[in-house]
Amino acid sequence: MLRRLHSEQPDSFAFTPDNQAWAEAQITKYPEGRQASAIIPLLWRAQEQEGWLTRPAIEAVADMLDLAYIRALEVASFYFMFQLQPVGSVAHIQVCGTTSCMICGAEDLVAVCKDKIAPKAHQLSVDGKFSWEEVECLGSCANAPMAQIGKDYYEDLTAARMGEIIDELAAGTVPTPGPQNGRYASEPLSGLTSLKEFDSGHTKYNASVQLATDIGDTVKRIDGAEVPLLAPWGKANASADASNANEKPAAKVAKAKAKSKADAPVTKNKSKEKQKGTAVPAGTKPTLLSEARDGGADDLKLIKGVGPKLEGVLNGIGVFHYDQIAAWSDNEVAWADQNLVGFKGRVSRDNWVTQAQALARGEETEFSQRAKKDDIYKE
Repeated sequence: MLRRLHSEQPDSFAFTPDNQAWAEAQITKYPEGRQASAIIPLLWRAQEQEGWLTRPAIEAVADMLDLAYIRALEVASFYFMFQLQPVGSVAHIQVCGTTSCMICGAEDLVAVCKDKIAPKAHQLSVDGKFSWEEVECLGSCANAPMAQIGKDYYEDLTAARMGEIIDELAAGTVPTPGPQNGRYASEPLSGLTSLKEFDSGHTKYNASVQLATDIGDTVKRIDGAEVPLLAPWGKANASADASNANEKPAAKVAKAKAKSKADAPVTKNKSKEKQKGTAVPAGTKPTLLSEARDGGADDLKLIKGVGPKLEGVLNGIGVFHYDQIAAWSDNEVAWADQNLVGFKGRVSRDNWVTQAQALARGEETEFSQRAKKDDIYKE
């Protein structure tokens, strides 16, 4: 199947402050020089925020990871989990059409989607609330036919029940996910044949469905009201994680909504430290140039952490040469960390000053040698 970017694209994309903090934390999972490994979670987070994956979002993620745009587009277009066109504002329904589901009635489910949503896959309903597509095996063959709606599986479906689910979603209610015929999970329809003692004392629903119903989060996408899903290895969140360990999911959601309302409005250009109410050192603006010296600008991409996009940003503010960066004091590094919009913290994170000092002396760094040899920024 040919997958292309949608013909109509928004002008720009920016993560919400909480999502930006989350994305930056994800990048720290990977060793230096391997930040590109974070591309799938970052693209997924962008899609969760916007509903579908736009070209500006793909390019913004590529900029964060110092990737050529085509590399990010390769990932986005390869995986069918990424939606490259607008989806329904309420729900995008993915009907499994592989063998088990097809035998058990998937075609009837598709017919309901065509009738109630739109005649063609990926086409929005008239009210813009729904879209649908047929997908390959979703791995719930014992509960065929089934569909994934939002984050959860709706299993043991009939055409009539599929129609009811769409109607419920349209009315603003969230149907209970999981088996739709009374089964607890994927036990035989006739009942348990073993482990019969399990038939008493368990939760009302299986673990996945129970969690979804507890937090009321099945088709809802990330909108900023959630408890921030921060990286568990982040020391700053250790105390908060400990204090919230025994808190019920519903209480966490309510607390997050209250915090979101109290903190609003927050502009996208504020640093995450400012959003938390912590003072951020302003730093000292370094000496900048109006243009490169006679010999021409240095190749700043030989500094680890500087890609083509960031090199253009640096040139735009008046940084053209290694010796400029090599001379930066701690205060000037702090200024650069705060004022490189979209690349905050990059200077100190990758220790630009030490790299630039070596390059200014005519020496090579491990990264500059590899960059020259592999031509890593070639499209």
